[in-house]
Amino acid sequence: MKSSRRRLITVLTATATLVAGAATATVAVAAPPAGETAPGAGQQKTGELPEMPADGVIVAYKERAEAADSKTAAKAEAGAKGKKTGQELRFERRLATGAALYEVEGRTTRAEIDEIVKAFEADPDVAYAEPNTRVYAMATPNDTHYGSQWDLFESTAGMRVPGAWDKSTGRGAVVAVLDTGYVAHSDLAANIVPGYDFVSSAAEARDGNGRDSNPADEGDWFNAGECGVSYDSPSSWHGTHVAGTIAAATNNGKGIAGIAYDARIQPVRVLAKCGGTTADIADAITWASGGTVPGVPANPTPADVINMSLGGSGTCSSTYQNAINGAVGRGTAVVVAAGNSNANAANFVPASCNNVITVAASDRQGNRASYSNYGTVVDIAAPGGETATRTNGILSTIDSGTTVPSGESYGYYQGTSMAAPHIAGLAALMVSQDPALTPARIEQLIKSNARTLPGTCSGGCGAGLADATATVTAAAGGDSGEEPPAGGTYTNSANVSIPDDNTTGVTSPITVSGRSGNAPADLKVSVDIKHTYRGDLVIDLIAPDGRTANLKGSGWDSADNVIATYTVDASSVAANGTWKLRVKDVQAGDTGYIDSWSLTF
Repeated sequence: MKSSRRRLITVLTATATLVAGAATATVAVAAPPAGETAPGAGQQKTGELPEMPADGVIVAYKERAEAADSKTAAKAEAGAKGKKTGQELRFERRLATGAALYEVEGRTTRAEIDEIVKAFEADPDVAYAEPNTRVYAMATPNDTHYGSQWDLFESTAGMRVPGAWDKSTGRGAVVAVLDTGYVAHSDLAANIVPGYDFVSSAAEARDGNGRDSNPADEGDWFNAGECGVSYDSPSSWHGTHVAGTIAAATNNGKGIAGIAYDARIQPVRVLAKCGGTTADIADAITWASGGTVPGVPANPTPADVINMSLGGSGTCSSTYQNAINGAVGRGTAVVVAAGNSNANAANFVPASCNNVITVAASDRQGNRASYSNYGTVVDIAAPGGETATRTNGILSTIDSGTTVPSGESYGYYQGTSMAAPHIAGLAALMVSQDPALTPARIEQLIKSNARTLPGTCSGGCGAGLADATATVTAAAGGDSGEEPPAGGTYTNSANVSIPDDNTTGVTSPITVSGRSGNAPADLKVSVDIKHTYRGDLVIDLIAPDGRTANLKGSGWDSADNVIATYTVDASSVAANGTWKLRVKDVQAGDTGYIDSWSLTF
């Protein structure tokens, strides 16, 4: 039996040498943010939607718990917890992450939902419990061709997209747009692949049957008194606007140009009347990235990139984080909007989640847009526009209907919802150029090739304003403007879970490009691994040619975490290529994850 352990973080140094060997590769109810406009009949009102009750509770059970696998046991749990809290609960379904979704009969307050959560949290068989909250689209339409798309080409604050088209147009890449669905538009139709409707509520979906294979946008309008607000709001056609920015058809003599105009859009409907729920969105993330969702057919065209121009207040829930981690583990980059509340994005979800690219919005002068969230969780800024002057917004595809579809049109919107698809489109250009790029490498290239924001950003806008030309050039292995210096550092900060008692191990990749010659004799490998009882861990570096260097062996070490810098003689290995950190857990009883690691040349 292992001895009791002290919480201890130490910095270690060691030297290793690469040797030949086989490398094993394994490889909300949240209100829309303040500052968003909600148009009524002939007018616009600004404000934050009041908090509404959550739609139920999401519960993850520990592996030993009977309710973790048994539907009968989960139903019994609903009865027991309902009796304890005075609510009528029912087991609704199992999420793709394995968690159980419980719904509450009748209207409940948020305080009542929180009491149910506490009842589940007190159960020793429960790993976590949380409200099934709602989130909303993070932008609002204003009004209705390439000459108007300042966000793509203007020298001051455009994203410098035209120069990237010489190298990539997005062909072969698939971008899943998790949003309100898709309304038919001739400027997008050629680039649409089959998607799915994950909105569970038939009434809110307005399609009569809830989840189905048709992601058509039936309209997200609502009337005063519905969705907890006192004004009317027309349909936004939000998902179609987002999709147009990413991949509207180009050189077709009409409309607008998409950033990755030869990429394919997969519409995944998660928002409808009154927004969308955590449970539906988490399942959609899993499905879009090629994961399995109970009761839903497999995705025939898993996405390379997911765009989520949605969000609400709060910190990242376990349900969101688990779904995102699964998507990134399957190789899908996840791009999210920072939020429109002129506040710290760390207090919004999914902006605050790990393993996502969080995008702030800039205006036409290159300042942080007045509504855009900010902070240390923001990775990058991209054009989001400001429609105080209509044409300073972002022009894209919409429908002219105020409720149901009426006919295709174009409109200027503003928001971090508009900024995020600029980055999703850029990621599609990169994946088309190099399909082997990992989500972490995509993020790194976007950030390392950004330019200084032309204007000002109080609070923090990440690495700066995204530069499509420089980023795609770097992704192609070309000259991005600067040769990496001799001491250049490459980092993968995507979390990778380390399964307990698994001698196969897990890997985290870093792709190095643009360097000449071999790696140095003093290659620095820095690791940050969060894991209780670190003596369980064996850590190896795998070079691009398959040779390995053992960085750490297992042993009797009861301290927690490995924060270490190792030196490896890699002088016989070409610097360019994909390097991997492999971590094995060779004993039972403790778990953890790779937090980040880096190579310094």
